[in-house]
Amino acid sequence: MTPSSDDDALSWGDEDDPTLHVGSSSARAEPTRKDESAAERPALPDGYTAVGRGAETVGAPTDEHAPALGNVALLVIGVLGGIYLLSTIGWVVGGLRLKGAADFLVAPVAYQVSLWLAVAAPAIWFLTVLWLTARSRVWVRFAWLIGGAALLLPWPFIMVGTVGR
Repeated sequence: MTPSSDDDALSWGDEDDPTLHVGSSSARAEPTRKDESAAERPALPDGYTAVGRGAETVGAPTDEHAPALGNVALLVIGVLGGIYLLSTIGWVVGGLRLKGAADFLVAPVAYQVSLWLAVAAPAIWFLTVLWLTARSRVWVRFAWLIGGAALLLPWPFIMVGTVGR
């Protein structure tokens, strides 16, 4: 009985197929040249590692790359990036809200410089941590990002808010 096209997907194929014989040296034998240099060996894309028989003939990447992050780590970094964005908005709103009171305490130029440094601080911290911890463990990156989010809370917004006097 010949299998139909629907049954082909459920069958293991022909048992005499030479590509299915894992133990056969003739099926896996690859022609190699004695004068083949490391530069001529096939290279893998970044992040891939050759395993199994013949893996030593595959050229390894020459430079160190940052470890790849998983989906959960990327999601957490995105959430922390959103927190830093909200912190930046909080510094803008809270800082502009305190402008009238700050004119009595400091020079207007000093207030403007300190306000815009405070507004830029969350973005600078976030990007600097991502850059400096690129080759570190994931928990180190998260520790610095969470610590920065706590350190850079927009206190003028938290204490005064947007409510009029």
